Amino acid sequence: MVLGRSGKLGIGKGETPLAWIRRALRDSGVREASLTHEIALESECLALPHGDPADRFIVATANVLGLVLVTADRKILSAKACEVLEA
Repeated sequence: MVLGRSGKLGIGKGETPLAWIRRALRDSGVREASLTHEIALESECLALPHGDPADRFIVATANVLGLVLVTADRKILSAKACEVLEA
């Protein structure tokens, strides 16, 4: 949000950062994945080398939704806990 207020994101004049994010997501074709009970349960079953909840939710989301995760995170890559395209 700070980048938006500073003019570094190219937010249109009079457009709020929230409106810009909503428009950018809509126009990009990116879809938001909701945190479901299935993803939360999957996150607890993962064999990751650390307990970072954000990483666990990301990997679990990829598994549950059948997605390929694009990452350069060495810990996630070494765990081989989901299908990964190494960045």
